[in-house]
Amino acid sequence: MKRILISNDDGVASPGIHALAEAVADLGEVWIVAPDREQSAQSHALTMHKPLRAHEVGERTFGVSGTPADCVYLGMHHLLPAKPDIILSGINRGSNLGNDVFYSGTFAAAMEGCLQGVASIAFSLHMKFSPEAFETAKYVARALTQRVLVESLPNRVLLNVNIPSVPRSELKGIHPAVLGVREYEDMVDARKDPRGRPYYWIGGGHDHFAPIPNSDGPLVEQGWATVTPIRPDLTDHAFLPSLERWVQEIS
Repeated sequence: MKRILISNDDGVASPGIHALAEAVADLGEVWIVAPDREQSAQSHALTMHKPLRAHEVGERTFGVSGTPADCVYLGMHHLLPAKPDIILSGINRGSNLGNDVFYSGTFAAAMEGCLQGVASIAFSLHMKFSPEAFETAKYVARALTQRVLVESLPNRVLLNVNIPSVPRSELKGIHPAVLGVREYEDMVDARKDPRGRPYYWIGGGHDHFAPIPNSDGPLVEQGWATVTPIRPDLTDHAFLPSLERWVQEIS
């Protein structure tokens, strides 16, 4: 029987993670190892300077006092009886499109699985949760998980999946996509506490997606579920020859 490890960044009690577990329940033995509280926008942080605690909150379900990447690492190397066949993350409350992946704990959980040599997929639901959108997300998640369990993924490649918040009857289909560029409003909200000391809220709302052909954001807005294959290698190979020339000239 296949062993499936599921994590997220919304927390072990999130409805999204339990919807994902339900969607793939017949594909293997499901384990949930997720943060014991919301850990959104934690990116790929690991907890190195304080202990982690894991609490069993249900059958094969653990809440961990750490980040999504912590959860995958601890699950793989300690809590599960053996290495999982696949790691799933989500279903996230909100999309992770374009450059969102650099901040997303949902994506980081899948990336940690990829770095550990396990086929991994991150699932996110664009805009808002609804019963109809959940059913659409569960359909997409099950279909892609089943295909990856059969065919696997290339080494050091993970899938980033974003699903529009529409009933399944309105889903246009599943579309391969490139990682796009998402622009946000610049915002720093400066305030003062009751003792007159300044504090700040950062991060503005979504402004627009760059008009990049076949990129994930515009496709999701059109009603497609997007699948983007991503490698952890961020090297700009096209620029390396120019960089080599620079180094030779200044050495």
